[in-house]
Amino acid sequence: MRHHRINGLVAAVHTPFKPDGRLNLSAVERQAEHLRSNEIAAVFIAGSTGEGHSLTVEERRRLAERWMEVSAGNGLPVIVHVGANCLRDARTLAAHSERIGAFAISALAPSYFKPSTVEELIECCAEVAAGAPELPFYFYDIPSLTGVNLSMPEFLTRGKERIPNLLGIKWTNTDLSGFQLCRHMPGNYELFWGNDDFLLAGLALGATAAVGSSYSYAAPIYHRMIRAFLTGDLETARKEQLYAVQLLRVLSGYGYLGAAKAVMALLGVDVGPARTPNTNLAAAQVASLEKDLEQLAFFDRIRS
Repeated sequence: MRHHRINGLVAAVHTPFKPDGRLNLSAVERQAEHLRSNEIAAVFIAGSTGEGHSLTVEERRRLAERWMEVSAGNGLPVIVHVGANCLRDARTLAAHSERIGAFAISALAPSYFKPSTVEELIECCAEVAAGAPELPFYFYDIPSLTGVNLSMPEFLTRGKERIPNLLGIKWTNTDLSGFQLCRHMPGNYELFWGNDDFLLAGLALGATAAVGSSYSYAAPIYHRMIRAFLTGDLETARKEQLYAVQLLRVLSGYGYLGAAKAVMALLGVDVGPARTPNTNLAAAQVASLEKDLEQLAFFDRIRS
């Protein structure tokens, strides 16, 4: 298994839809151009931001294939989220990702019939990862959405034996103690920080790569934060993190996913609406959101 570590920002990208809800794969090239221009290191597709659980297996295949076609021209590594409540579907998507040459795969835990122990979680992940034995596998830990909140240090300690291609975790979890323990475990595991609203805390604890939704539309803010942190300018780093929190709070007030997709359209990257049960903004709400963003000087902050 050949692999190189990713450092920097990984954009959790939106799945583009047409107004009638069908996939709009022609938009992927524009998404990739936008991300490249904002110094994004890789993309994470079909995750929470990408509404992966609202896609059929066939749609997820087609989406991954399109991203691989586009990445062949721009060099963006593609991490494919393959997780599903049906482990056979997840394994099928993992095998497909390996066939098309994805950089890596990731999977969250089943969230209807949930694993209740670390051993059960390892068994779930082992079945999925075995579908793509030559690809790095990252467990996607997001207890707030799956309801599965298990010890990640124990998962890594016991998981490698059953999951030979286990390389780390997408850490969308508030367990900072667990993060530190995992960082210092034998095995040199990669931990992708998954909390945009406190990335600065992740940097302070040693995170070197982060996967996030807001990196699709606000990457310059986070780049400035990272640069300031690395040069010891904590005052600037804190200001940039506070700004990111204020920005995310504004979007959340409109319904986050629909608002984030509206922001992408305002930036000239139309990724269409969100699928039900996520909500979308009416025209008047988009106009109100744009005014709120102007009051935050958002359009200036992401261009400076």
